[in-house]
Amino acid sequence: MGSTLNPKQSEAVKYVGGPLLVLAGAGSGKTSVITRKIAYLVNECGIKGRNIAAVTFTNKAAREMKERVSQLISGPDARGLTISTFHNLGLNIIRTEHERLGYKPGFSIFDSEDAKTLLRDILMKEGEENSDVLNLVQMQISNWKNAMWTPQVAVSKAKTPEDLQAAQAYVLYERYLKAYNALDFDDLILLPVLLFKNEADVLQKWRQKIRYLLVDEYQDTNLAQYDLVRMLVQEREALTVVGDDDQSIYAWRGARPENLAKLEQDFSSLKLVKLEQNYRSTSLILNAANVVIANNPHAFEKALWSDMKGGEPIRIIRCRNEDAEAEQVAAEILDQKLKRGVSFKDFAVLYRGNHQSRLLEIKLQAFQVPYRLSGGTSFFAKNEIKDAMSYLRLLVNPDDDAAFLRVVNVPRREIGPSTLEKLGNYSTERNISLYQACGEMGLSQVLNERALEKVRRFASWLERTTRRCYEEDPIPVLKQLFIDIEYDQWLHQNASSPKAAERRMDNVWYLIDSMQTMLEADKGTADEIGIDEAISKLVLRDMLEQQEEEDDSDKVHLLTLHASKGLEFPHVFIMGLEEEILPHRNSIEEDNIEEERRLMYVGITRAKRTLALTYAATRKQFGEKIETIPSRFLDELPDEDLVWEGGEEQDKERAKKKGKQTLSALLDDLKSDC
Repeated sequence: MGSTLNPKQSEAVKYVGGPLLVLAGAGSGKTSVITRKIAYLVNECGIKGRNIAAVTFTNKAAREMKERVSQLISGPDARGLTISTFHNLGLNIIRTEHERLGYKPGFSIFDSEDAKTLLRDILMKEGEENSDVLNLVQMQISNWKNAMWTPQVAVSKAKTPEDLQAAQAYVLYERYLKAYNALDFDDLILLPVLLFKNEADVLQKWRQKIRYLLVDEYQDTNLAQYDLVRMLVQEREALTVVGDDDQSIYAWRGARPENLAKLEQDFSSLKLVKLEQNYRSTSLILNAANVVIANNPHAFEKALWSDMKGGEPIRIIRCRNEDAEAEQVAAEILDQKLKRGVSFKDFAVLYRGNHQSRLLEIKLQAFQVPYRLSGGTSFFAKNEIKDAMSYLRLLVNPDDDAAFLRVVNVPRREIGPSTLEKLGNYSTERNISLYQACGEMGLSQVLNERALEKVRRFASWLERTTRRCYEEDPIPVLKQLFIDIEYDQWLHQNASSPKAAERRMDNVWYLIDSMQTMLEADKGTADEIGIDEAISKLVLRDMLEQQEEEDDSDKVHLLTLHASKGLEFPHVFIMGLEEEILPHRNSIEEDNIEEERRLMYVGITRAKRTLALTYAATRKQFGEKIETIPSRFLDELPDEDLVWEGGEEQDKERAKKKGKQTLSALLDDLKSDC
């Protein structure tokens, strides 16, 4: 898209007379609208940057928005502008209002794994050790928080024994979180919403601060996010939301596409602007997307169009089995790269589930085609590395409560949740860290002798190890640390196989070796670093490694349809166009085909120049070869824009189908003549 705005984009940017919904189709330049509108509010409407907030869902989207805005506005008026994710906005509110919420400064934020560890201990205490139950309870608590249910509400509304078990776990989970001065990810939205509902003066303060709010990807908001937005803007109605109900693909994490339609109920003066001109894809690809998504019901109608006329037909490739499908895609990429003279990074292969990439990776390796797998687990996201990093963080900052809580019982030291709850309450009352609390005389008043001995033993071992790290060569000390705690035995007890445990232990040794390399690289130079700087560098490397996922190297992109949202590629393959894969079996059973169709729409609209859809005629399932049923979405595509490939058998099937349709149409004509 060029630097000038089209008439509809311009209308969206300049409308400030009330609440605005910008219905933005795929590739229609919505980020430009948001960034230009921020500049318009500052430069033309005289609203200070510090009184404007723009929120979106990913750090990447927020980063991109910040970069674009910085090119449009600068100077004193731009200062203090908030461009962040929903969760970052929530975190800023909590940081400012932590006393009103009953938290100490420096509270910890539990990620999914930290939360799971706490829930596991709670359920084990209740005599439940099933990992499936653990996952269900964790998901249920997250859903309750997104629906703004407190533990008390969850208990009162429990209808089944399973509901009651989850609700009671929720009660304990919240009690322990509070005792640890900790929040989980969902609290970052829930707590500000509850605070605003209960404390009118706090809400008024934030309404004064945020005088204009812009929200990106509005179709992905859940109930709590919707309420946060509504409460902040209800007084002034100074709001622009940008969204596309056809790209709402996150129902499994609480997203509600109906929030778009609900805006009309909450804001009677809502103005609607549709962005339908697409700057990404050929007309033929857009036509296919429009025809497929037209099968879904819509609160708002729209149809994408493009100045890029025509385009290559969409190819439907039938393959013998899943092995042939993966081989065909790999061979096609190599062939097209040579014929078209394009780069590997111009190709993307999309699929419904991560498991579909395994065979494809093998084939791409065989053809020596470089690829990058998006959404794989970052080295620093692995549990063993998070454990190791928590030990390292404690060595340089013993007052890091989140790190303390992660490893105080890993491996098990028989320091249970109730001991930690009492320790947490004591440290909160004394306004000190958990580590400091371990050394205080007064702790003997709240812990029994056995529990006191165990926490003090851990704290004194930590103190000795820390001292040795600074007095001796730290690398042997760190290696000894993991031997002392028998971490490899802990991994063997908790891994799926001895090989998995060894691999995880190797990751820990690799982390220590990385530190050694860092320490040795600067030895004897003016830039020589100590262990604390080396650990800080490792934390930074984690951040850099996550950023590397956005690198620009010449590799084919492999990613799920969910992960592809917001991206675009010249040449796209979508694999596994079969019933029970796309649409997914769970969605068929739950009669939720509409979201699967939106996923298909997202996949189609990632393609700029060419699109190929593949499916396997047979597929192995649980060791048995079964015949597949081609996806219903293939039948929904406009037939005149398709080329079917895959042998005579398929052509005969298509011919038979066409023949039946023609015969049926003739019979209908004859009936109407009679």
